[in-house]
Amino acid sequence: MDAAREIENLLYAYAERIDLGDFDGVANLFAHGRICGVENGPPETVFEGRDRVRTMYEKSTRLYPEGTPRTKHVTTNAQVFVDGETGAARSYYTVFQATAELPLQPIINGHYHDTFHLVEGVWWFDTRIMFVDQVGDLSHHLKYTLPT
Repeated sequence: MDAAREIENLLYAYAERIDLGDFDGVANLFAHGRICGVENGPPETVFEGRDRVRTMYEKSTRLYPEGTPRTKHVTTNAQVFVDGETGAARSYYTVFQATAELPLQPIINGHYHDTFHLVEGVWWFDTRIMFVDQVGDLSHHLKYTLPT
């Protein structure tokens, strides 16, 4: 498999693991990287390494009795660029959710700026910067309220 496809698969693995409520699986994707909740944000918005990423999702995402957040993260418009042992991607995301109290609807969308690097022949996330473009009803998904 070529490097661009391997990187693209990381984008989709992230979405799948979040929707499964698999915070360990999501965190493992960032064993050699970090998530930045805000571009050039303060240190408290940077979650580096497996443990910090897992803690971030555990503290922020509601899970329902079956162990999932009842969401579908849809990643689209992926543009992947590879330069030797590093790579970058830009993509869009839309999160849909349905609960007993919330009919199926998009609850948030935005875009990611990601970088990647090879570690012993395997592609890993280096940095994911999250951008929020539009916000709907997140009250059934997050344990906190996004600042406006």
